[in-house]
Amino acid sequence: MASEEASAKKIIAGDKYRSFLHDEENNIQWRHGGPPTYDDVNMLFEQGRTKEWPKGSLEEIVQNAIKSWEMELSHKTRLQDFKTINPPKFKLIVNGREGLSAEETLKIGSYNALLKNSLPKEFQYYKADEETFESSHEIFRSAFPRGFAWEVLHVYSGPPLISYKFRHWGFFEGPYKGHAPTGELVQFFGFGTLKVDESLRVEDVEVYYDPAELMAGLLKGQSLSEHSSAAASLSCPFSKLTTK
Repeated sequence: MASEEASAKKIIAGDKYRSFLHDEENNIQWRHGGPPTYDDVNMLFEQGRTKEWPKGSLEEIVQNAIKSWEMELSHKTRLQDFKTINPPKFKLIVNGREGLSAEETLKIGSYNALLKNSLPKEFQYYKADEETFESSHEIFRSAFPRGFAWEVLHVYSGPPLISYKFRHWGFFEGPYKGHAPTGELVQFFGFGTLKVDESLRVEDVEVYYDPAELMAGLLKGQSLSEHSSAAASLSCPFSKLTTK
């Protein structure tokens, strides 16, 4: 899944939505030197969620399991440190495309995996092949400074093949690839399946959604170059004068 971003700071308290965030093992290699904190996105999630699942319910278990998997994918650098997936069997399939292995998914990151497409370059709204793991995360961290929250809306079946409906949302309050922020809510909906083993480790993930729902909200922002030109014109009382 697309990622819930937060700054990577070392903290002591646990996270109530993510397992293995503060594992007692000392040899885990974190991408930013230590476990991240999800305080901002947790607040966004709690303020904006449409469902509050009962403690211990299947919906809560699935929701937290996926948040935990996303956390490991975004912040751990070695598959041997992952507790949420079965690395040798893992596959990520997005909108029916060819599946990505655990190694491939970890290399390119969740944003690039979710937004990769086969359109001609001139029609691509996001060029995943030109972004790295780091650059892709920075792009969306900038666009959604309060985070990009995720919730389960419905669970249709339990283990070993879990099927669910989800919602992903954030507020476009920072620039996105030359587009000025609008401050508006940007969200999209989708469906997914998780095939898990007897230890509830994920072996297959399939995600289906319409990327246009996400990109339409981000590309709606005015071009920053046009925005700067307009601001300059407004600030200069002589800018509209012409000479003959």
